[in-house]
Amino acid sequence: MIKFENGIFTLTTRHSAYIFEVDKYSHLSHIHYGVRVDGAEADALRIKNNITLGSATEYTKDSANYCLDTELLEYSGIGKGDYRHSPCELIMPDGSFVCDFLYESHEIYSGSYECRELPTAYGDAETLAITLADAKYKDIKLKLNFTVYEDSDVIARNVELINGSDGDVFIRKLMSFMHDHPRADFDIITLNGGWAREAHLERSPASLGIHVNDSTTGDSSNRHNPGFLIARRDADYEAGDVYAYNLIYSGNHYSAVERSSFDTLRVMSGINPHCFLWKLKGAQTFVTPQAVMTYSPCGINGASANMHSFINENIVRGEHKSAERPVVINNWEATFFNFNRRKILALARRARRLGIEMFVLDDGWFGKRASDNAGLGDWKVNRRKLPGGIKALARRINRMGMRFGLWFEPECVNEDSDLYRAHPDWAIKIPDREASVGRHQLVLDLTRSDVREY
Repeated sequence: MIKFENGIFTLTTRHSAYIFEVDKYSHLSHIHYGVRVDGAEADALRIKNNITLGSATEYTKDSANYCLDTELLEYSGIGKGDYRHSPCELIMPDGSFVCDFLYESHEIYSGSYECRELPTAYGDAETLAITLADAKYKDIKLKLNFTVYEDSDVIARNVELINGSDGDVFIRKLMSFMHDHPRADFDIITLNGGWAREAHLERSPASLGIHVNDSTTGDSSNRHNPGFLIARRDADYEAGDVYAYNLIYSGNHYSAVERSSFDTLRVMSGINPHCFLWKLKGAQTFVTPQAVMTYSPCGINGASANMHSFINENIVRGEHKSAERPVVINNWEATFFNFNRRKILALARRARRLGIEMFVLDDGWFGKRASDNAGLGDWKVNRRKLPGGIKALARRINRMGMRFGLWFEPECVNEDSDLYRAHPDWAIKIPDREASVGRHQLVLDLTRSDVREY
């Protein structure tokens, strides 16, 4: 449920409340995220910045006590006295990095936030869309979207930058959300690893400075999962305040947790700003991926359960949403590239006797694919290995009582392949530089319609 009364926004789920207000200078000031309380208690919950601090930058000459560096904010800019980690770096039409987004209007509507360009959550929800305008460039807007999934105790967030001016805005960084905590006695819990050693849990105290959890590999990666938690120092698996965050996005990600010199905590997440630069022309809008956040007083298990519920109900789609997953066998470790129809069927018969419900044929069924050096991209059945083709093999396995699945890797290509020889321009490469390969592969340019069609 979303309410707006006396300048205060209250977003409530079954067990949590997220409260912030439009302050007297039109910034969005964060008040509370945690156990469910009413917005009427905002005055007791908000921090009190009522003394003048040395070495602080005053936002306005009207008040020596109002310094953005000590305020809890919903989204911060650059150049107006907030020296903490900023969620955005924009080069404005005047060439400066200064931006100061102030409340202009808001809309509350029934339903989930939707985006044609990016994946988003769906289902029963209520959404708050707040429009902020830059103090100087009134036609440059920042739209903050909050979608409340009440049953899952999850709030989904993202931002849109709308350039209504005549000049260009260059985006170097634009996070999907920012969240300021009034306390800093938290541990940061991340999932880290690498190939064949994914998701190793690491818990470390939030110390002064900035803790970054990110990926620059082009995907969310097995190195640093975009999902992370912050937990009160005394929280364990069963009890204690825990907040969990994640991104509905599979590209380069970036999350940062900063403990300030005033012992507040700033959390943010979004597209990785590493090597990122986007020219936003007049009349264009840039949309960030959707992030999700949840709170539980029931420890790590409670926050995890909220995320599980949200993914099951608001992310997973289609016929498999509520279906029990089949027990699967994959032939890869059993055969690698060295197989034929007879060997595959023998493996399938033994698998079926063990109660396995689905057989997946892995790499090596296509082209001249005898190793990972060649053939990737040539999606034609190798008839020497499978004389009857895929259809005949699938029928035989179906008659055994198992479903049939097929592995392929449509986004990559070997240079030693018929596809690459016919279309070398389809692979992503930097002109006049030697291509860098991984597992003897290049990545195909999926922004091209002819590549997608193929």
